[in-house]
Amino acid sequence: MRLAIQIPCLDEEASLPDTLRDLPRELPGFDRIEVVVIDDGSRDRSAALARELGAHVVHVPRTRGLAHAFMTGIETCLARGADVIVNTDADNQYVGADVASLVAPIVDGAADVVIGARPIRTTRAFSASKRLLQRVGSWTVRLLSGTDVADATSGFRAFSREAAFRLNVFSRYTYTLETIVQAGQRNLRVVSVPIRTNPVHRSSRLVRNNFDYAWRNGSALLRMSIVYRPFRFFMIPAIAAFALATAIGVRFLWFFVSSEGASGHLQSLILSTILFGISASLAIVAFLGDLLAINRRLLEDLQLDARRNRIDAGRPGGGSGGRE
Repeated sequence: MRLAIQIPCLDEEASLPDTLRDLPRELPGFDRIEVVVIDDGSRDRSAALARELGAHVVHVPRTRGLAHAFMTGIETCLARGADVIVNTDADNQYVGADVASLVAPIVDGAADVVIGARPIRTTRAFSASKRLLQRVGSWTVRLLSGTDVADATSGFRAFSREAAFRLNVFSRYTYTLETIVQAGQRNLRVVSVPIRTNPVHRSSRLVRNNFDYAWRNGSALLRMSIVYRPFRFFMIPAIAAFALATAIGVRFLWFFVSSEGASGHLQSLILSTILFGISASLAIVAFLGDLLAINRRLLEDLQLDARRNRIDAGRPGGGSGGRE
């Protein structure tokens, strides 16, 4: 078996050498370990240092963002014949020796995707507000994906070759949440394993502040709810609107019968009618969304076949220009 460790990288000249040196050179169950660095338009010597330390470097001419770099790495690793792919950060946040813990469930046949769970409660770099946001985000991802992921925003994760083939990332911000929801929707086995972290001596480039973090991830989760669970997303408020409309309508009928007329209660009738209309509209959107979701799954199957054929034919999707 071949293991590929991919590292999305942007201007990490200071920390990348430590990250690379900390990675394992051999592991039980693997004949070969290869490191792939995706240089996302770095302006420093990150790419040159990676080559000097023996990594295969994929150069993206201009910065496209973490999500793009992640998928570029996935397709490159698949094209290079990887059976298992590990993703880690270039800032040396994660302990390289824990790669063994990540890949073990996949090697044993017990998982398709493994997410490293950071010790967030004891990590000083996480403020109280960020811990709260992380817990809320992870809970929401568990609800959407049907998986039991402890740390949804962790970038230290491993994928089997089959799971990697099925990945798609549409977000331009990050890949962490969307890939978990996709894995759950496609019935892939997702497990969490505890990992260790190293102190990081610079602030995150992905998280400007807590408000920005909450806004970006919150909007991403909302979009994923619509894309991957459209029937539930629209049908729940449709049922709620129908129930409220019914209650208000019954109240109107009660006064109509008991008072021998509807004088003074026409507002209830109007509001009930509006709510019935909203409920019907939401129900129609729910069914249309469900049909679109079925069509999306069919297109994903076609894309999966096309990706297999392209990669197996030796035409990698993560070439020198990166992935569009």
